[in-house]
Amino acid sequence: MVEKQLKVGIGDMKFSRGDTQIITYALGSCIGITFYDPFLKLGALLHIMLPARTDPKDVKVFKYADSGIHETIRKLTAFGMVKNRTIVKIAGGAKMFEMKSGGNSDFGNIGQRNVMMVKKILMEERLRISGEDTGGAYARTMLLNVGNGDVFIRTVGRPEKRL
Repeated sequence: MVEKQLKVGIGDMKFSRGDTQIITYALGSCIGITFYDPFLKLGALLHIMLPARTDPKDVKVFKYADSGIHETIRKLTAFGMVKNRTIVKIAGGAKMFEMKSGGNSDFGNIGQRNVMMVKKILMEERLRISGEDTGGAYARTMLLNVGNGDVFIRTVGRPEKRL
């Protein structure tokens, strides 16, 4: 039985322990990243918008893959998370809009750039992705059940998916 639900907005992160559900909506080109330490029953959900923080004075660290992942790991480690037992799952990175550009079609695909950056940073941090639902051209809702580590993806018109 889930006791409370935390909602994560765009460019934000929430973490909790025990019987909590953490949910984020509208993962289009954005990426949802769950971190879960099963020993502590400590989990977090990060909702990033863009690959990299270019302005070091921007205080919205969770908005970007690079600063958001580093800050999430820093906070969770302070609460006892151990990287080598942490389960990481990602969702989102859709190509929501067709951009007409002069030849470089990947430039307009912010979702794909987000996925690549998230994977690069997680690899640098020695965190392995154990579940993924990325790409496509549709938005997702991502839900982390902190009591048991289950991650579910909900998409309109599709069956719920357990990562």
